[in-house]
Amino acid sequence: MGTFLFSYLVLSLFILSISAEDIFFLSIDCGSSDSYKDENSIAWTGDDNYVKTGKSHSVQSAKYSVSRVMDTMRVFTFPSKNCYHIDSVKQGQRVLVRASFLYGNYDNKSSPPIFSLYIDGAYWETVRTSMWEVVYHEVVYVLKKDSISVCLWTYPGTNDPFISALEVRGLALYRYVYRNDDEDYPLFLWKRFAFGSNQTVRYPSDPYDRIWTDRDVNYESLIPVSNNNATLTYYVGYGDGPPPAVLKHAVTCAAPPNYMAISIGESFPFNRPAYYIAYFSEVTQLKPNQNRSFRIQIDNGRYSQPILPPYGAYKEQFGYNITFSEKSKIYISPTGDSTLPPLINALEIFSVGKALINGTDDKDVEGLASLQKAFPVLQQWTGDPCLPDLHTWEWVYCDYYNYKPRPRVIELHLGGYGLSGVIPDFSSMDVLYGVDLSHNSLKGPVPDFFTRLRKLRTLDVSYNQLNGSVPASLAYIIDERGNPDLCIEGISCRASCSCRKMNKKTVTVFFGSIIPIIITYI
Repeated sequence: MGTFLFSYLVLSLFILSISAEDIFFLSIDCGSSDSYKDENSIAWTGDDNYVKTGKSHSVQSAKYSVSRVMDTMRVFTFPSKNCYHIDSVKQGQRVLVRASFLYGNYDNKSSPPIFSLYIDGAYWETVRTSMWEVVYHEVVYVLKKDSISVCLWTYPGTNDPFISALEVRGLALYRYVYRNDDEDYPLFLWKRFAFGSNQTVRYPSDPYDRIWTDRDVNYESLIPVSNNNATLTYYVGYGDGPPPAVLKHAVTCAAPPNYMAISIGESFPFNRPAYYIAYFSEVTQLKPNQNRSFRIQIDNGRYSQPILPPYGAYKEQFGYNITFSEKSKIYISPTGDSTLPPLINALEIFSVGKALINGTDDKDVEGLASLQKAFPVLQQWTGDPCLPDLHTWEWVYCDYYNYKPRPRVIELHLGGYGLSGVIPDFSSMDVLYGVDLSHNSLKGPVPDFFTRLRKLRTLDVSYNQLNGSVPASLAYIIDERGNPDLCIEGISCRASCSCRKMNKKTVTVFFGSIIPIIITYI
């Protein structure tokens, strides 16, 4: 485990404009087609431009209503993986993505569904929705490409997954940095505490619209302290930037026991490493004879360096590469020379995910896009075709072992998918091993580009309406049955109909002229 302490003593002389970070805001009201501003002056837009599947629904009645945003949702019945696609972002940008859910008994089944959530092809969270309460999940990470993909997945035949809201907030690159071996790792929020606050803090108090709350704080042995008149002359842009509305509140403890213990509990994803950021700021100026000094300890691990929270600014400590158990606790204990008990204003705890990869190879993405453009029935499959590896598109087969770090599509299984029209060019998929286009309504010739796919071993175009000749080089890998007007060059192709008619006339004339000669001779 490692811990680091930073101090931000920033005077008003150094206060900079938040707009310098060019904060990016996108707020999608899922299931809605309207654009509007909510009570926090956040601009919301409908989701029509970001998703191609699902249907709009609303909470069952007013008794389930929480807000206009949460009153609507998009519900997905097919396919098993459904995705939102956001392309108004840039590769290398650090973003906070938040997905929110309110079941509200929209289907009158009183059965809140459970399903999986994915971000850019990586597992994010198992969502356990609630009848009455809003459930939300956040992730902070650096984009690997110029888009964001948020997907919901569930086993076929189970309760349908849904989503109520999807939000993206741009962050500066120096915020929430967790790097190892030159790789940025995604941080999945577990809890964000605003100790001592009696209300939720978010935008506009927090320009990045993080949600700070004292929900789930056990105040049994804690004493809230506040000073709404405290002067905080610092720039939120430094460090990870807790908003002043959070730092004007804190909790301390009585003596004895003179220390605080924050329990992790059973809901933390213990299969992942943990990362925390703690914030400390005095809410009142101490007297000359007063001193507040304390240390942080995780379970029986090492103590941190002494922390002396400043007034009018804050100190920030973070811990990385931590392993939590269901019995883990974060202890905050006074040092021997402290005359006051410890204090904490805010705490963020994350689980650390695996480094993200840049999705399926671009060549395959390009080829699949050509297929979806030619055959609209395929457009209901969205998100990364190969990721996550257990939830690929139903009609592709991917190779993760021979192609790293980005998987490749090696098989297409499109038999009986109701495809009609001509076969488009998807020659960019140059490692295809097998292609099944059988039992559809495809017309036109078999394209020549199949001859350039050097790894291709099977090509099934049986039982379509294809015509023309197939290159002889495909003779031993193609199944062309059920296409009466399709033949293989040098094997099953005959002379054209026009040629056959011409030959028949020539023969008739030939025999018609020779017979009289023979008769005359006799």
